[in-house]
This record gives sequence, structure tokens and C-alpha cells, in this order.
Amino acid sequence: MDLKLSQCFIAVDDHDKALAFYRDVLGLKVRGDVAFEGMRWVTVGSPLQPDVQIVLEPPAASPDISPADKQAMAELLAKGILRGVIFSTADCDALYERVRASGADVLQEPMDQPYGVRDCAFRDPAGNLLRFTERPDA
Repeated sequence: MDLKLSQCFIAVDDHDKALAFYRDVLGLKVRGDVAFEGMRWVTVGSPLQPDVQIVLEPPAASPDISPADKQAMAELLAKGILRGVIFSTADCDALYERVRASGADVLQEPMDQPYGVRDCAFRDPAGNLLRFTERPDA
């Protein structure tokens, strides 16, 4: 099969804070910024992967979502358990220092894992779990 990842979605509650993190701290490029019916979707991506887009979307962006479900989504996002993304990097320690210096919430300092990667973890400004892995051959 000819199958590749095209887009993934990360719920954010403040697009300006999310942009400051994903663009300014992580170095992702803004590829789109769309407002529609009082909501906003910002698309970012790595210059190393021009065909993969990360869409920063409002929590519960569906127009058909019930008020109770919208509240539940907002609560899950606030707890930091709604979504998670894993990025790869050639230098986990350098990336860790840059992200830590930005004031991001550190969950795990760089460490060698028994399954063969070195990784660290943070929460983005909305509380989403982000892991950064370095493979030994990177």
C-alpha cells in the first residue's frame, strides 16, 4: 500500500501561546492560519517533512458537539491527557535544554530507555504530552 501520514491534530486552548511554543521554541514553520465560525486552525510543520502537517485546533472543534462533550474535552485538555505526540530529533539533550529554557513544563529529563532510544518529555502550553526521541543512529 502507498500510505503516508499527512496530518495530525493537536488540541490547543490558546493559539497564540501554541504558536509561540511550536513556532518559536520548536522551530516549526507556520503553513496556514484559518479562522472559521469563531474558531481557528493553525497548521505547522517541520521543514524536514514538508508533506506532514500538524494542525493546532480548538478542543471540540466539531460543530455538532454537545455542550456537555465540549466541557468534557476542555477538562481533559486541562488535565493534559487529551493527546500526545512524539517527535524525533538528532540531539535530544540540546533540544531538551532549548525547550526547558523556554519555561515549558518538564515531565522527564533526557534519559536512555531500555527500548533503544534517548528521550525527554514536556507539556505544551495547553497541557499536551510531547516526547522527543533520539535514535542511536541519528
